[in-house]
Amino acid sequence: MPQRLVFTGRSQEPRGRFTEELRRLRSERGLSLRDLAKEVGWDSSQFSKMESGRTLGGPEVVQALDQFYGTPGLLVTLWELAMADPLQFKEQYRRYMELEAEAISLWHYGGGTLHGLLQTPKYARELLAAGGTKGELLEQQVEARIGRQNLLEGDDPPAFRTILSEAALRTSLRDARAWREQLEYLAVAAERPNVTLHVVPFGTGLHGLMSTEVTYLRLLDGRTVAYTENDVHGELVEENGKVERLQRTYDAVRDLALSPAESRKFVLRLLEEEPCEPSI
Repeated sequence: MPQRLVFTGRSQEPRGRFTEELRRLRSERGLSLRDLAKEVGWDSSQFSKMESGRTLGGPEVVQALDQFYGTPGLLVTLWELAMADPLQFKEQYRRYMELEAEAISLWHYGGGTLHGLLQTPKYARELLAAGGTKGELLEQQVEARIGRQNLLEGDDPPAFRTILSEAALRTSLRDARAWREQLEYLAVAAERPNVTLHVVPFGTGLHGLMSTEVTYLRLLDGRTVAYTENDVHGELVEENGKVERLQRTYDAVRDLALSPAESRKFVLRLLEEEPCEPSI
């Protein structure tokens, strides 16, 4: 079973970090570019261009490499960072993305939106578009975000817990069918053994995360870091005292939430409320 990789910080430039990891993984396997092409199915010239940085390739080839090397989500995450406009991804978020790829467990609270690891392509597209992302960059970021969901699959996926405000589940997409697909996807995801879903229903009162989206990452070295964000600001929190205070707040919110079984039933009831699409 492949071990999760710890980032060394050798390269902080996203494109360079991505190409460096491609070269390292192939070198560790003792493969030539031609050998790699035979194993994965793309032309060796494609891998040569990717490793030299002349091209970054597309999400399909990067996902295939993640599967081949046994690094679910790692290369897709680095590819997303390399593809992104630097103005769109601040340094702290880049660092968070790297840490997400190596995390052994993740805890999330969403007051208004679903975590990217649980989004359907249509949900991700509408959410990113609402934030101002357009055109080719929008499609690239949607593909990369969906590709990151490989992190929750495979032989050794991290544990993932999400606490969702009812508001996040009542804020539907413009397309009724797309919203139904998102709720169905969430209900199925909640059945995975490594995924735990909690819902905080309306009427439970005020709590300490009302205006904050937060994700906690437990890392291989035993540390826990947190990433908090709102509509205009994101912050990577690594100082132990601050992380501990945030965790106590998270635990208090979890105490207000429905159990995993009740939470999944809650999502299923929402599906029953959604109008059925007429047959054609």
